[in-house]
Amino acid sequence: MKLRIIALTIAFAVVPAGLQLAAQEPPDALQYYRDGQYARAVEVTLEEIQAMPRNMDAYTVLGWSLLALGRNQEALDYGRRALSISPFDPRLIHIAGTAHYNLGNNLDALRLFEQYVQIRPNGPQIAPIYFMMGEIFIRIGEYHHADIAITTALHYRSTNAGWWSRLAYAREQAADYRHALEAYERALQLNPALQTAIQGQTRVRGQLEG
Repeated sequence: MKLRIIALTIAFAVVPAGLQLAAQEPPDALQYYRDGQYARAVEVTLEEIQAMPRNMDAYTVLGWSLLALGRNQEALDYGRRALSISPFDPRLIHIAGTAHYNLGNNLDALRLFEQYVQIRPNGPQIAPIYFMMGEIFIRIGEYHHADIAITTALHYRSTNAGWWSRLAYAREQAADYRHALEAYERALQLNPALQTAIQGQTRVRGQLEG
């Protein structure tokens, strides 16, 4: 029996160190998120938050994962909880704002997006935030403000055909048909099959030729 125990001890000791470390590594929630395993990322981050309630990185990955799963109310609830701890974290502001946006809470979303812009004017989410701001302005009929916001988004991502089409739509609604046509045409240069742009181009040409 003693010889068996010694043999097992020696066998474990000669296992490569890398394999021992790999077996001990905790689950990586961010990697699960990047791999599209959003439900697993949620499970891991909730465990991390339970162990460390002030872990803003865990709250961030949790929020991203919940948004990816379409669980917007949960993303908002956890986002609010995290913001009560760290109110100026732009990642959490973006998560809560996006959840509000997806839930149709336009003014709440707009307030948070404006806060993000003030805190991180060149942040990694600045382009989609400006676009969502533009969409909110379209929803509430503020087409000139929508034009400004979506134009700013396109300053950062000029090759997004869908955004060009929405810019054109905002201009069309403001009766700025000439500039709307230019935007629809730019969208179609990037994506000739984009139906919203094809239909919009036809409408605007009719207005200009009528």
